[in-house]
Amino acid sequence: MRLEGIHHITAITGDAPGNVDFYTRVLGLRLVKKSVNQDDPTVYHLFYADERGSAGSDLTFFEYPGARRGRAGRGMVHRIAWRVASEDALSFWAERLAGAGAEVGRPGVGGDGVLRFCDPEGLEHELAVDASGDEPLIAEHPEVPAEHALRGFAGVRAYAHDPEPSRPLLERALAFEPAGDGWEVRGEHRGGTYAYDPPPDQPGIQGAGTVHHIAWATPPAEQEAWRDAVLRAGGRPTPVIDRFYFRSVYFREPSGVLFEIATIGPGFTTDEPAESLGQKLALPPDYEHLRAQIEATVTPLPPTRPAKS
Repeated sequence: MRLEGIHHITAITGDAPGNVDFYTRVLGLRLVKKSVNQDDPTVYHLFYADERGSAGSDLTFFEYPGARRGRAGRGMVHRIAWRVASEDALSFWAERLAGAGAEVGRPGVGGDGVLRFCDPEGLEHELAVDASGDEPLIAEHPEVPAEHALRGFAGVRAYAHDPEPSRPLLERALAFEPAGDGWEVRGEHRGGTYAYDPPPDQPGIQGAGTVHHIAWATPPAEQEAWRDAVLRAGGRPTPVIDRFYFRSVYFREPSGVLFEIATIGPGFTTDEPAESLGQKLALPPDYEHLRAQIEATVTPLPPTRPAKS
């Protein structure tokens, strides 16, 4: 029994229109679901991914309009790493991101296989040359050649004073394997990495530009077994929660990072055809009665792209 790498990563934005513009227009991801935070349906839950909305490429945001900028600290994910195909892709992204006004850490270009940058609210990303052999998870974009497109998640880095208290749960309960300066979890089809850095002196503040949680992917039939494994390791997982597009179990690992184990499927085409994903506000059936109230409350969003023909 192995987790299939990262399912999705969820962060916070205070500016949904700007968020949509950056992640679709600049980064070339596809907005595959425009929905609501099911724990607070007054705010958006926006999902960006590859063309199919695949687990392993899905970056999501809760929008709290006007939220102050946060700061990553101890017990928080502070960097998201994506895969790209080559050093040429890194050069493409260095130029494109700088042209869009992004804060770009250029030292990564030129041989060491990484490029770091921040989104407009300070969320840190890293592009890394892909040596995984996993299927590329690519979105189509008229300004981003397929050979340079983002190919899905490589992993994340979090802040912790001491990773050792987390090791038993990661290795024994969740079957993470030591790799590099952290761990890798790899299933039959995909893998993803998890590592720590020493935290800054200042405490973290959850807010715009910070990661809320990271979800690891499981086949649906294995989710209860993973929950039991976390319980046996001394964790405190929630019951299985039906999110309509997938089912979720949440718990904090010992460093304080909020983990989720999410099922691969049913998926985003449960209530929308693949060709028009993300174009309309999609509400799970339990929230449909709130549609008028939600549509009157959430922030108007710019169009992303026409439905595929």
